[in-house]
Amino acid sequence: MGTSIQLGKKIRQLRKDRGISQEILARHLHLSYQTVSKWENGVTMPDVALLPAIAAFFGVSTDELLDYNLYAMEEKVRHLSEECWKLRDAQPPNLAKAEQLIRDGLKTFPGNDILLNNLAEILFEAQRYEETVEQCRALAEISKADDIRYDAIRLMSESYSRMGDYISAKAAVERLPELYFTKLQIAAQILDGENRYRPAIIQKSLSLEHLLSMLQILADIYTRRGEPGKAKIQLQIACEILNAFQNDFPTEYTHSAWDTFKTLREKIEEDLRLLS
Repeated sequence: MGTSIQLGKKIRQLRKDRGISQEILARHLHLSYQTVSKWENGVTMPDVALLPAIAAFFGVSTDELLDYNLYAMEEKVRHLSEECWKLRDAQPPNLAKAEQLIRDGLKTFPGNDILLNNLAEILFEAQRYEETVEQCRALAEISKADDIRYDAIRLMSESYSRMGDYISAKAAVERLPELYFTKLQIAAQILDGENRYRPAIIQKSLSLEHLLSMLQILADIYTRRGEPGKAKIQLQIACEILNAFQNDFPTEYTHSAWDTFKTLREKIEEDLRLLS
């Protein structure tokens, strides 16, 4: 059964169960009743951005509105995300195929914020910055997941920056919260056993990645300021950190991270050669 027919039947069922007319639903959504009628008859389907409003009107979750088997959906979305990452990480990256994979997934799971986040990242990597901004703006509004919402705002700010619109980039950055600790840090500090070990390992990987990124950024800033000596010091520190961690990097929860760090090492070493 097509997604539009399935969704239309669900809307009709919810509407009739509550004794609500098409006109009342349409008025609430600022649409014509003919539009609602087309949804219910499977002629068209609601815009993805409308799904949270429709779900809220009926007092159900978006997943319930879409009649998903939650576990099956999560497994399928996880699989699509993994396949998408492989295409993006290929040499050379196959962004066109990755985009088509995610867009096909969104036909089955319209409004899924994980897939929408994947799409935003693909658009950004393809340097389609205006499309990225539009995608991220919508995602930041509809997603209830803080990590996805904040990542969308981050991508939006980076896209504005790449387009040279630093005022909009700064405004987007201002929407991000100032975080002084993470859930992983707190879990590692107060829990026990595996519930303590796993967050500690993941946070260690993330902290290492963030530190190396900041050292690279500082090196770039010093280089642009005409201070190559200071830039070189930042990159040397980064190399020393990578050397210190290369034999102490558990991969059971961070299996792809070390590949990222190896690529990062190559970039840092190349930058050092250019400064020498």
